[in-house]
Amino acid sequence: MISLNKVHIIGNMTRDPELRTIPSGQSVTNFGVATNRRYKNSQGELVEDTQFHEVVAWGKLAEIITQIFHKGSKIYVEGRLQTRSWEAQDGSKRQRTEVVMESFVPLTPKTTSPEGEIAAAHVPSPAPEPKIEKSKPKTTKAPAPAPEGEINLDEIPF
Repeated sequence: MISLNKVHIIGNMTRDPELRTIPSGQSVTNFGVATNRRYKNSQGELVEDTQFHEVVAWGKLAEIITQIFHKGSKIYVEGRLQTRSWEAQDGSKRQRTEVVMESFVPLTPKTTSPEGEIAAAHVPSPAPEPKIEKSKPKTTKAPAPAPEGEINLDEIPF
C-alpha cells in the first residue's frame, strides 16, 4: 500500500530560529510558524483561526535558516510530519508532532536582522540544466506543394 507524509505551510515565524549542534556534530534548528485561516461561521461572523506549528531543520538547512530568518519572517516550508515521545523530568510522558523541513522558500523579500541591518533573503539553488536546442537541417529546396485537400505544415506561416 502506498502512503504519503507531506506538509506544505506558508506562514510567519513566531520566534527566532535557535541553532544547536548535537553531540554527533550535526546542526539542528527549531522555530515556530503561525498559519491563519479566515472563514464565516454558521452565524455569518468572520472568524480567524490561527494554528501554530513546530518546525525542525537539520544540517545545512538549519544553518541557512538561522542566517536569513528571524521572528516575523514569512516562509514557505515543505517537509514531513514526525511525532516523537519522551519522558519528562517529572516522570510524565510527553509527545510532540513537528514538521521536519525538507525545503523552504523565503517569502519576505528583505529581512531585517535583530541588529537592524538589512540583508537580501537568498537561498542557493541548484545550477540550471543547460538547454540544448535541436536545430533543423536547412534545406534549399522549396517544399513540394501539397495535393489539394491536404495541408502541408511547412506552408503555415506561424
